[in-house]
Amino acid sequence: MGKQINVALIGNPNTGKTSVFNALTGLNQKVGNYPGITVEKKEGICKLPRGVKAHILDLPGTYSLNASSLDENVVIELLLNKNDKDFPDIAVVVSDVENLKRNLLLFTQIKDLEIPTILVINMADRMDYKGISLDIDYLEERLNTKIALVSTRKKEGIEKLKELIGAYKDISVKPCLNASEIDKAYFDNLRQAFPNQLLYKLWLVITQDVNFGKTSRKEIEDVSNFKTKSKADLKRLQQKETIKRYQFINNVLKVGQTIDLNNAKDLRIKLDRIVTHKIWGYLIFGIILLTIFQAIYDWSSVPMDFIDSAFASLSEWTKRQLPVGSFTNLLAEGIIPGLGGIVIFIPQIAFLFLFISVLEESGYMSRVVFLMDRIMRRFGLSGKSVVPLISGTACAIPAIMATRNIESWKERLITILVTPFTTCSARLPVYLIIIALVIPEGRIFGLGYQALTLMLLYLIGFGIAVFSAYLLNKILKIKSRTFFVVEMPNYKLPLFKNVALTVVEKTKSFVFGAGKIILAISIILWFLASFGPGENFNNAERIIKTEFVDQNLPQDDIQQKIASHKLEHSFIGIIGRTIEPAIRPLGYDWKIGIAIVSSFAAREVFVGTLATIYSVGSDEEETIKNRMAGEVNPILGGPLFNFASGISLLLFYAFAMQCMSTLAIVKRETNSWKWPILQLVIMSSFAYIVALMAFQILK
Repeated sequence: MGKQINVALIGNPNTGKTSVFNALTGLNQKVGNYPGITVEKKEGICKLPRGVKAHILDLPGTYSLNASSLDENVVIELLLNKNDKDFPDIAVVVSDVENLKRNLLLFTQIKDLEIPTILVINMADRMDYKGISLDIDYLEERLNTKIALVSTRKKEGIEKLKELIGAYKDISVKPCLNASEIDKAYFDNLRQAFPNQLLYKLWLVITQDVNFGKTSRKEIEDVSNFKTKSKADLKRLQQKETIKRYQFINNVLKVGQTIDLNNAKDLRIKLDRIVTHKIWGYLIFGIILLTIFQAIYDWSSVPMDFIDSAFASLSEWTKRQLPVGSFTNLLAEGIIPGLGGIVIFIPQIAFLFLFISVLEESGYMSRVVFLMDRIMRRFGLSGKSVVPLISGTACAIPAIMATRNIESWKERLITILVTPFTTCSARLPVYLIIIALVIPEGRIFGLGYQALTLMLLYLIGFGIAVFSAYLLNKILKIKSRTFFVVEMPNYKLPLFKNVALTVVEKTKSFVFGAGKIILAISIILWFLASFGPGENFNNAERIIKTEFVDQNLPQDDIQQKIASHKLEHSFIGIIGRTIEPAIRPLGYDWKIGIAIVSSFAAREVFVGTLATIYSVGSDEEETIKNRMAGEVNPILGGPLFNFASGISLLLFYAFAMQCMSTLAIVKRETNSWKWPILQLVIMSSFAYIVALMAFQILK
């Protein structure tokens, strides 16, 4: 087996770093989190010439080694800690041919750490179009490096890059310039105080608030305390350093880069004027959103119906093929429906990530973030909060994961806490069946009452999310630097490979993240509904047959009554009866209580639970509706599902935190149980109060 080397892929956001990573690793990649923090860690394996394997780490995008966010800190901590198992043998800095000047600032800083560093100039296929020409030999000489001209779109330059990575020992570690000249006396003192340390590493330790892992704590404290200058003086020195680096970069590019502006005409400026316009920008964004959601529901309905019927058939087949008993029931009624409950959402999740990935790859999403920042900032959110709030309409889990690129911890936390208010696809089955029962089918201005009710529920969810953010911004006393910088990348056609890999990775993350929890809860619910204490449960058959002995009921009706009796006296039935006094003021009975408790695993379980409770097969939705419509309120008389109780139930599900998987992901993203517990208590209390008021007023 050949040697394995560590390669760190580093670069500014929007330089095509992910495209280079995908071109090098293909499907040999995995996504996790850095230990102890929630920043995403992408790594993969690449085969190099002469049997060498490269372990490639795709580091978060950063503009410089002066960190301003959680993910930028990750880059510095890795580059300063030689004891880290991922410490790079070689750094590959990815730059964009159109923004070379800005990208080279980070490159010159990494060179000062004396790590072998290759410069990748990406999007080389745009050089002719933009009128850019480069003197590669001159640039290599002045920057003390090797350069790979790459076009991931045309699949050019990747083999050359692999050769350069394999020959990393031949690459100079000499810095590009002497940055310590900005204050010679200060840096001479620093060098004398710590003669065995790299000077630029010491400077970063003094100026950055980062954690250095297994590096000697005493040593770091000594360096950090070497602050003979005030914070303001250190800030001025950092600015001087940046100016000195740009002076060097300008001098290099004067000779090494030629731009013929006559050839550099494009539509970007004209397009930006339209898509970030204070009126047209929002209108375009609204149309795109409506198109996306319509497509998600239209396109996913066929595969979702297929998955639903496939799992129902598999359940029936299992019951027929295996011997009667608890194990068969567990498989057919617990595990298989549990798996179905996860798999059925794959089409919607995949389509959502497909559209978001296309918007990001094309460069449009950065414009949306810029556009929405004007509104969101008033409510304590960032423009970047828009992406999670939009994603939340499919599922809150990936939406909460999408908050990772929000720099301010306060804005990120607020976004995480309010995202579950947006109406997710799991609420749709609940909404559709209740709306069909309690809202009449008339129309106003050509729009159906039922369709308007559904749209209103979406708007209410988003409105409460934004209003909650405003309140949290006033309440939370978290000191957090808040500023807004967003890159406006060029518009480009999305790369199919990048989009496909994003969809596969994100969907896989949802299935295995939420899936384990949903499956476990499904098994627990099956157990609670299939077993019960005492005579009433164990002798259900004898009790029912004795009770209806004179009525000569058909065998199917007898079996249904036995199943209903067992359910009522099972563990979950007892739970339903226990909570009935608390939910009766909302217009619900113990059966709805069971559905509410069971749907804590996942909201969409509500309809399935009701189908079981009413002892009706779930093949025909009409039958479930008719049976539910015929239920009588035991206290008030009349239909149980009337306008008052229906609206109460809709509002309860609009606001309640009825999703264990979301709580688990909030715990993971905040590294604390405090926030998900607060979320559960506050959202559920608010849902209860609103549902109570709605029922009491409308009844």
